[in-house]
Amino acid sequence: KAMAADLNCDIKDLIQKPELRKQVNRKKYITETVGELTINDILKELEKPGRDPREQIEEFRFDDNVKTMDDLKPGMKLPGIVTNITNFGAFVDIGVKQDGLVHISQLSNTFVSDPNQVVKLQQRVMVTVTEVDPSRKRIALTMKDASSPTQSGNREPRPAAGKPQHANKPGSKPATAAPLNPFQAKLAELKKKMDK
Repeated sequence: KAMAADLNCDIKDLIQKPELRKQVNRKKYITETVGELTINDILKELEKPGRDPREQIEEFRFDDNVKTMDDLKPGMKLPGIVTNITNFGAFVDIGVKQDGLVHISQLSNTFVSDPNQVVKLQQRVMVTVTEVDPSRKRIALTMKDASSPTQSGNREPRPAAGKPQHANKPGSKPATAAPLNPFQAKLAELKKKMDK
């Protein structure tokens, strides 16, 4: 207001007319609490009126076609908001009364040890419905990208843990697995006696 008053104009003129802003004596408005940089910032902001320097807020909308669990079908892609994070996954509000669960194994195409590494509370996410169970009020969701191959889809299945993989030679008899504990050994011994 003081700048406009000193130039015998109103604030609207100061905003609209660059020649008036150039006439402002910047040093006159510098005080102990307002420095030259602040005055320069004020004049720069007058050049672009109506511009809000804060970040834009994106409006979020749930899918208008989904109001109840009965509207959900496997394969539907829906926007949602993360409402809770647990050790076993994340709960996502998709616009029905019941939040859906994205199990930890469904958070990403890569291995996830901690759901907090992938999602944050109130984060906006896109999910795909994988299963709906209205009787138990459960909605299973995934955040995996169906278009990119999963890690397990790129490799052959591996043998069960703890069992060595040996190719049998022709004519040799198949190897029998060694008992894993003393109880199994005694059980196998008893079974042999019973078979005789």
